[in-house]
Amino acid sequence: MRQIILDTETTGLDPGQGHRIIEVAAVEMVNRRLTGNHLHRYVNPDRDIDAGAMQVHGITPEFLQDKPRFAGIAREFVDFIQGAELIIHNAPFDVGFLNMELRLLEMAPLTTWCDGVTDTLALAKTLHPGQRNNLDALCKRYGVDNTARTLHGALLDCELLAAVYLALTRGQESLSIGLDVCSEQAARDVAHARPRPILLPASNAELEAHASLLEAIAKESRGTCLWSAEQGAA
Repeated sequence: MRQIILDTETTGLDPGQGHRIIEVAAVEMVNRRLTGNHLHRYVNPDRDIDAGAMQVHGITPEFLQDKPRFAGIAREFVDFIQGAELIIHNAPFDVGFLNMELRLLEMAPLTTWCDGVTDTLALAKTLHPGQRNNLDALCKRYGVDNTARTLHGALLDCELLAAVYLALTRGQESLSIGLDVCSEQAARDVAHARPRPILLPASNAELEAHASLLEAIAKESRGTCLWSAEQGAA
């Protein structure tokens, strides 16, 4: 069973208003185990980024100037997800943006390339009605360490979501899964039993891209980038 944990970052909230994808990450899981195989690309959107979006993910137009357009990564992306089930938190958001990008390239929609989409937000709302079910809240509920998530980032969010998804779906082979996770104590028990996550070391190219991103954030914030300050202190 091949599944892809997927996440995107964008210039804004609505592809119908011309907003575009600026980062896409996909992490491979086979038979509920992370393989270490992943795809992570930044994308030049050829447009400005909303200030509110920039505060969420910290990605600036300057950082993206030398990155490829989505057309340059589209084939690589669909080849990577080919035939897999996609696991996405708040799937309608990411699927809407990806379908827009594919449509602009006159390519088939997302579900043509993959074997269905599972929305972990919808799943979490079913298991935990009336509670907060964003990624940070789920990490806390299931004991997933998200202390590195000071900003949203597609690759890190995929890794966190993989651990959350395994906790959410543990025991699905039983008809009583809904009862198994109906309390906070049960959720903690599930979290303790989850498999040890596989660390995905960054490549040299990704480390260079991260350093460039921090430099761009520091420039945009006039030297107040906390990550850069902490790295300097270390």
